[in-house]
Amino acid sequence: MSVIEAADCLIPDWPAPARVRALQTTRSGGVSAAPYTSLNLGDHVGDDPLAVAANRNALAALLPAGPLWLTQVHGTTVLDAGLPQPDPTADASIARDTRGVCAIMTADCLPVLLCNDAGSVVGAAHAGWRGLAGGVLEATVVAMAVPGDTLMAWLGPTIGRDAFEVGDDVRDAFIAHDSAAASAFRPGRAPGKHWADIELLAKQRLAALGITRVYGGGLCTVSDAERWFSYRRDHRTGRMASLIWLQD
Repeated sequence: MSVIEAADCLIPDWPAPARVRALQTTRSGGVSAAPYTSLNLGDHVGDDPLAVAANRNALAALLPAGPLWLTQVHGTTVLDAGLPQPDPTADASIARDTRGVCAIMTADCLPVLLCNDAGSVVGAAHAGWRGLAGGVLEATVVAMAVPGDTLMAWLGPTIGRDAFEVGDDVRDAFIAHDSAAASAFRPGRAPGKHWADIELLAKQRLAALGITRVYGGGLCTVSDAERWFSYRRDHRTGRMASLIWLQD
């Protein structure tokens, strides 16, 4: 039986209202065997379904309700985690009451958690480069339906700026939206390649929405194999979860 201890998780350090709760899992505390060792929460990566179920059940013991597990497709659809969702295909979710627990799974992509000052709405977004460029943060804030300057964000573990090498297509996609995005790229190891800072790209998008209070960041999934899953590093690997909810 899997039992997740406090040391197996990271609690976001941000000045969120008291009723806003958030949790970041690591790869420790579960029952999955290598290469998914050990707290793999992804049911789509080739792991033993019984192990994934045990890991999810252990996580659920720390939560007020079962999370809305999304089928993530690098898009911009946002769902309400507090409502029944027959089709969970989406890359972000929000919650306005204690019935919903928002959850994002990642293994290099950037998870972004959001809450407002009043503690009346929370959100979580899967901001890989495709979703980020496509507007998943913008769509999440629209769904939250509160002014951007009343929101704060927390950035979870993601591929670091010294590990994320991309092609011209990625750089061009961001610069086409905002020329200032050029500052998030520097020359890579070959012509047409660039090192990308996905945290800076997210901060630029958030700032454009009026969200300037951004916390977290600096946790590179690729460089810390003991703590984080990384698809780019290992290819066959598990998934962490970034979760946020409201609790009375």
